[in-house]
Amino acid sequence: MRYKVLVVDDSTFFRKRVSDFLNQDPGLTVVGEAKNGQEAIDMAAKLQPDVITMDVEMPVMDGISAVKRIMASTPTPILMFSSLTHDGAQATLDALDAGALDFLPKKFEDIARERQEAISLLQQRVKALARRRAFTRPSLLRPAPVTRSSLRDTRVQETKSAPVFESVRPPKATGKRYAALAIGASTGGPVALQTILTKLPASFPYPVFLVQHMPGTFTTAFAARMNNLCQIKVKEAENGDLVEPGCAYLAPGGKQMLVDGSSRSCRIRIVDDTGLDNITYKPSVDLSFASLGRVYGGDILAVVLTGMGADGREGCRSLKPRGATIWAQDEKSCVVYGMPQAVAAAGLSSASLALGDIASHILAEMPA
Repeated sequence: MRYKVLVVDDSTFFRKRVSDFLNQDPGLTVVGEAKNGQEAIDMAAKLQPDVITMDVEMPVMDGISAVKRIMASTPTPILMFSSLTHDGAQATLDALDAGALDFLPKKFEDIARERQEAISLLQQRVKALARRRAFTRPSLLRPAPVTRSSLRDTRVQETKSAPVFESVRPPKATGKRYAALAIGASTGGPVALQTILTKLPASFPYPVFLVQHMPGTFTTAFAARMNNLCQIKVKEAENGDLVEPGCAYLAPGGKQMLVDGSSRSCRIRIVDDTGLDNITYKPSVDLSFASLGRVYGGDILAVVLTGMGADGREGCRSLKPRGATIWAQDEKSCVVYGMPQAVAAAGLSSASLALGDIASHILAEMPA
């Protein structure tokens, strides 16, 4: 089966390069190219692609507006291309809020030089989104968006259109003692993290450690956005931060987040390189989870969310013997069932939960 792709960009050069790279994969075929958002809307309805790649800045209609219109009329998995600037990061987060499922930095140098690593990454991301469309309708992959106006008192009021996912529910709260909550995510993670974090009350008495695969500029913007939406404090982790309860620390993109000290007095250590050759991601869920285990022992609830690959599996493998509780997001509510599947298949997770249920289970297991 060959998945159909619609490529949208106002640059003729970029459209042609992306189309050529995608067509090199025997599992993909580009069925159309659009040079602005309005053309994208019209061609999405006509061609019914399995995936759309979308630029952010375009004439006639920008990518964010096009994403909103497409998701309302012809729901389709959308991969955004965005610049690595602060404005590009903000625009990408707006696109994810509008319904896009994933993003890639727009690096003209990689495209011009036809770097194989960049080509393979693009092909993998597009196929991963295409497989999700084949698994279930893309409109069912996302919970209702959370906005500032939807926050009332100490909880989030979800819209009536928010899907309800079934999950394998864990037993009632175990009564286990905890010292920290750790969450790892990749593709689809920004929306998933927003869904969970906005439901934690200001009185949440534990520190939260977040590892989301993102470039550096993006984690800065994402942390600021989450801090504005959430009742708990959310910040991009900085070297030397003294860990406090009720605060979520987001690992900075392009670096590794580790912790030192004890569960009573813990500080964050941010490093550029750990010297380990087997670490692919920066930040790495594996590295952060393992570091947390050395400080907090088994007093951790670790949750692995949607994402490509298996980052998090080895980190959970180091946490499990210490007595940590590990949960994985279920397949139906994931954008890409890679990281959670790796954890579940290894027998490390005690429950597979739908995205819409995770926050309530956290609050039951780690009461405020």
